[in-house]
Amino acid sequence: MPLPRIPAAAARFVAGLLGLWLILSAGLAGAGVMTRTTLGQIYPPPYSVGEQARELPVWPLSRMNGPYPELEGWLFESIDFAPIPGFSGTPVNLLVEIAPDGQFRDVRVISQHEPVFLDGLGPEPLAAFVRQYVGLGLNRNIKVTSSTNGGVRLDSANAYIDGVSKATASVRIVNDSIVNAALAVARAKLGIGGGSPARAGTIRSEVLDAGLDWAGLKDKGLVACRQYSNREVERAFAGTVGEGQDPEALAAPEALYLEFCATLLNVPGVHAALLGDDAWARIARTLEPGDLVLLAFSRGRYGFAGPDFVRNAIPDRLGLAQGGLPLGLRDMDLDERVRVAGLPDFDTVKFFRVLAQAGLDPARPVELSVRTTRAHGLLYPERVSRDLGLELALPARYVERAPQAPQPLSGWRAVWAERAGELLILLAGFVLLTLLLARPAWLTHDATRLRRVRTLWLVFTLGFIGWYAQGQLSIVNLTAVIQALRAGRGLDFLLNDPMTVLVWAYTALALVVWGRGTFCGWLCPFGALQELAALGARALGLQPRRVPEALDARLMPVKYAVLALILAAAWFAPALSDRLVEIEPFKTAITLGFVRSLPFVAWALALIALNLVFYKAFCRWLCPLGAALALLGRVRVFAWLPRRAECGSPCQLCRRSCEYGAIRRDGAIRYADCFQCLDCVAIYRDRRRCAPLLLADKRAARGQAPVRFVPRAGGLEAGPS
Repeated sequence: MPLPRIPAAAARFVAGLLGLWLILSAGLAGAGVMTRTTLGQIYPPPYSVGEQARELPVWPLSRMNGPYPELEGWLFESIDFAPIPGFSGTPVNLLVEIAPDGQFRDVRVISQHEPVFLDGLGPEPLAAFVRQYVGLGLNRNIKVTSSTNGGVRLDSANAYIDGVSKATASVRIVNDSIVNAALAVARAKLGIGGGSPARAGTIRSEVLDAGLDWAGLKDKGLVACRQYSNREVERAFAGTVGEGQDPEALAAPEALYLEFCATLLNVPGVHAALLGDDAWARIARTLEPGDLVLLAFSRGRYGFAGPDFVRNAIPDRLGLAQGGLPLGLRDMDLDERVRVAGLPDFDTVKFFRVLAQAGLDPARPVELSVRTTRAHGLLYPERVSRDLGLELALPARYVERAPQAPQPLSGWRAVWAERAGELLILLAGFVLLTLLLARPAWLTHDATRLRRVRTLWLVFTLGFIGWYAQGQLSIVNLTAVIQALRAGRGLDFLLNDPMTVLVWAYTALALVVWGRGTFCGWLCPFGALQELAALGARALGLQPRRVPEALDARLMPVKYAVLALILAAAWFAPALSDRLVEIEPFKTAITLGFVRSLPFVAWALALIALNLVFYKAFCRWLCPLGAALALLGRVRVFAWLPRRAECGSPCQLCRRSCEYGAIRRDGAIRYADCFQCLDCVAIYRDRRRCAPLLLADKRAARGQAPVRFVPRAGGLEAGPS
């Protein structure tokens, strides 16, 4: 179906819209790469910025100490080392200063295009977030939490910093960018982590060592163990407030406090001895290339998995490091599903995954540590911690030097795991919606049932998918993909928002089966907000007005022009597209819950008010996402909304009742404009409203021959009326 020609009035409207947003975006020139001059303005005397290093894009920062300068640290831009795309498809760029001991001295935002921080929450929450890194170092894992304890927490093997509400995925990307860039600089310039070798170790798969038992694994150096008695632990707390705070240790100083063992399951002889080849094969299928599996055991009074241990999460007590740099590890939740054979009587056995991107080199020793903490005082106890260490080093015959390219951490797997409950609820909703749309006879049995079920679903869409789970699809999702492709970057940044990924996946399937209306009519939170607002207005006696068909036909193509404008800007002028996408009120009304500056709130409220007068005016005439879905919906397979030959000739009831103007005079449905409210299907089945059914009943009452209805074939999709 060719699109209608855009009339002059619509063209003037779009041109005016473009001019407005050009004015708003005039000051959005992108920040350039840092130079020594610009850095000198940020760090004035007594600081001095040196020449950029030849082999690496870093600048030395010195501070005058008397007549001589002392190296204060190294300055670098995160985009040079960890260009991880954000939700706009463009990486956040940060200026980072790292001290010679690996401590963060300064972190500042140079540029960012994250939608939630562009006129949404504003840039201030992001600036406050990155300030939390100052004083932290690369000697521990830095983890973003959703808590709001007001600062950094260091009471475990990790450092916990507060995230930003409504921007959890964005700040995780920022965290990955800062930490990965700092690790790269630390390895290259600070001598931390053993440098950045051109060749990293890999485990040799041909060295099998079949038939080993626990004793044989220890003899060959494949298992590392360390015991700590109560006396040793007490000695570690000597001179601190923790000294003498463990009565059991004082009563039995020679008793076992902790025995701690670890091994790498990827070594063939190890997994053959402890698991068997079949069990290891099942585990290996879940791993990405380069992932390592650390098997840890403990027994004694204290273990690395305490009462607060969370499955599928980063352990609080257990730490992993190599060359002084911390490496991430995560519980695989296999201890109750995989049997480990031939072990001594350990209290705890846990499997931990170390991602390939963490950069662990199996050819070099790794340090594991179990953190133990003591407290002194009742009301405001003073805490002190000590790490009980263990070194694991594979013998040389089990490893081989091989090229290994470093990869940035993405963190998306952690995000999916943390939101598993929400995702299950969403998937259950998809199953229910599929049943309703695949078998609509029950739903449309009568108008009352349809109205009640649909209202409840709209409340679910707005409340759960929209405001709670932040699953509102947006044209920003498409512009982000365009900008990422233009820059030659991958699309894995999309995985940081699992709710949006699943909604897009279901929408893509629905486009093939039913068309664009499944999302626009059932899964769009802003659409649900408009429809619920209209229901409330009608309850108060306010009825929407009908737009003349001629005017409606002229307004329908405007959204396609808006879509083309935004997509072109995303490719040729990304900064402009950041402004143009604000024609959507989704971020204001759904993502930020109207907590935004006045112009954006006024625009969103104006569109909702317009919806009360002209039903879903924004969706029908302006929405660029709806236009994109209408175009993509042309792949639809089924003409699934029932029609009869009598529909449109002579009966016009469905056409007059359709508030979207999606039914032609001849009764055919324009699926590109249909929102699948199913009101016409309810009329189709209602013997009290459907004219052909009323006629058939009258003929039956008179004893005349029954009417044989002919389903309308093929003509369900048609061009403009």
